[in-house]
Amino acid sequence: MPRYVISPDVALYLADHESAITSGHRLLAPTLFRSQTLALLYQAVRRGGMSRKDADHRLNYLRALRIRLLGDRVLQQVAWKIADQLGWPDTLNAEYVALTQLQADALITLDAELAQAVEGVIASAPVQALL
Repeated sequence: MPRYVISPDVALYLADHESAITSGHRLLAPTLFRSQTLALLYQAVRRGGMSRKDADHRLNYLRALRIRLLGDRVLQQVAWKIADQLGWPDTLNAEYVALTQLQADALITLDAELAQAVEGVIASAPVQALL
């Protein structure tokens, strides 16, 4: 059973398309994922890019996804180390990378810069791997 860490941009892509995830896939994300997706939807509503009703609909889709959220001490330590090694200004993306190293087969992100930055550190996969 493949295990994938998904980033907030992937979650919103899935919600926008109301995508059905292939059975047998396990989705993982760091605990900050929930706050990040909420913030992205809030920002979209504030910008006028979507209505509050549409944001609520996407939130309901995301809440129905079976995503295991993790954020223990080991994950935090590994994220710190990764952020330091890659020279990142914070540990936010490093938590996704750390979780992938520790528990998953690959990271799925739409962020081309992030995918490029972690080449050789972790495996990545396209969104289509979930569908």
